[in-house]
Amino acid sequence: MTDFRDDGVTRRELLQMSHALAVPALVAGAATHAAGATAAGPLKPGPDIYQSIGVEPVINCRGTFTIIGGSIERPEVRAAMDAASRHFVQIDELAMAVGQRFAELTGAEWGMVSAGCAAGLKHVTAACVTGGNPERLVRIPNLAGFDKTEVVSPRYSRNVYDAAIRNIGVTMITVDTAEEFERALGPRTAMIYLNAGEGSTSGPLSLENVARMARPRNIPILIDAAAEILTVPNVHLQQGATVVAYSGGKALCGPQCAGLLLGRKDLLLSAWQASAPHHGPGRDNKVGREETLGMLAAVEAWVTRDHDADWKTWLSWLDTISARVSTVTGVKTSVQLPTGLSNRSPALTISWDPSALHITGEDVAELLASTKPRIAVGAGGRGRQADADATSISVTAWMMQPGDARIVADRIHAVLTAKREPRSTAMPAPSTSVAGRWDVDIAFSSSTGRHTLSLEQDGNWLRGTHQGEFSTRDVVGTIEGANVTLRSVERTLGSAVTFTFSGTVSGDALAGSIHMGEYLTATFTAKKHAYTQPRTRVVVPKGPPLAT
Repeated sequence: MTDFRDDGVTRRELLQMSHALAVPALVAGAATHAAGATAAGPLKPGPDIYQSIGVEPVINCRGTFTIIGGSIERPEVRAAMDAASRHFVQIDELAMAVGQRFAELTGAEWGMVSAGCAAGLKHVTAACVTGGNPERLVRIPNLAGFDKTEVVSPRYSRNVYDAAIRNIGVTMITVDTAEEFERALGPRTAMIYLNAGEGSTSGPLSLENVARMARPRNIPILIDAAAEILTVPNVHLQQGATVVAYSGGKALCGPQCAGLLLGRKDLLLSAWQASAPHHGPGRDNKVGREETLGMLAAVEAWVTRDHDADWKTWLSWLDTISARVSTVTGVKTSVQLPTGLSNRSPALTISWDPSALHITGEDVAELLASTKPRIAVGAGGRGRQADADATSISVTAWMMQPGDARIVADRIHAVLTAKREPRSTAMPAPSTSVAGRWDVDIAFSSSTGRHTLSLEQDGNWLRGTHQGEFSTRDVVGTIEGANVTLRSVERTLGSAVTFTFSGTVSGDALAGSIHMGEYLTATFTAKKHAYTQPRTRVVVPKGPPLAT
């Protein structure tokens, strides 16, 4: 029996899960598949278009992650884009007409299409620092002489996507309390940035509370609702936001390379001025006539769609998968029903005791990602009623396509019922000691770097520090025989880069590869540090110096 639960997932939580689970599994799967892929040939449009060039597509049971394509454009969107591609049009005239139509459809004052949600964040920030003055626009990111150069944001809103805001050259001011927020607002404040989610809907720094502080000072509020469903009338604008930004290639199933901005007309006209085809810092974020009308078609379709019918379809797909995998002894399933606006899709959690089936959720995700038909699932999380020893995978429904459910059900069932020997928890004894300091030379795609590892060893277990170019952070890992694995995380505000070292040690030399998740891979060679100082006794002075 499938258990239904509420489980709201914020954009930040989904982002964290994607870094921890989806990206490594799919990148590893891509590498595995590439080794045995069919040789690339001429492009053949049709059902096997990707296979024709040697790339195996993915069944998407994860959600609207850009790294696996976001969403599938609706038929209305593809039809509009195809029709738009067959004619020329003056782009400013098109933007004005589409902006008015968005206003009619959504109840917002105006609307604009950007080249993705992040580009929209960039254009609105430019609008807030320039006020539509092109003399200022062409000087970005050099904001010398500008009167408004600061963006204030609660800590809960800082994330990897606010790089688009920082690209304008503004100073980001991060606050933790309402008192700090109010003190941070001043004559140099160009904008307030909020990330939609739990923090913006409740608490002292919710959108409504922030709006009360911003309104008397006439400071615009930009809210990033990239992964949310579109609400009509718009809930964020009603609660005090000046502009709200959406991804076109997520819930709206519009063009993957488009975003939607809704809000105050004068500010969005300045944002449009900062966007291509106009020259300046936004010229690199071009949105074409095809994406513009495709985005409009997506919103037109959204406001007339039967969303209840979509939901019932998604639940039926999860029921199909649940019924199949529940026949495996020891497997439990539960369906999470999110109540928030972000990533609003039912998801199926499939959990089991890894000691009984001799496989973990991470192993299942890797296997599904790296063998045909390739399937992207979440992994490793525990269901709310699972015991402490349970492992799991998760299947998110909203980006699945008709026919996927049966394929997914059969594949997961086959993986979970495959005969396996119990896993041995014993580690091979270390072949040597790697304790000490290592000088590490890293070869990135187009540059090299020198890092330092300082390791302590306790049997198979390693720990220590990893000194990179900008910080020193903890590193942990193991040595099994001659195989060494290490992991460190370089953290900045709202972002993180994971270095996973995998190498072989031989004497005082260590070499291998570094997996960096979405940032691809690098190779490294390391040597035990050679101390050149001669041995000498250290004399402690008996008193202060009498001369220098």
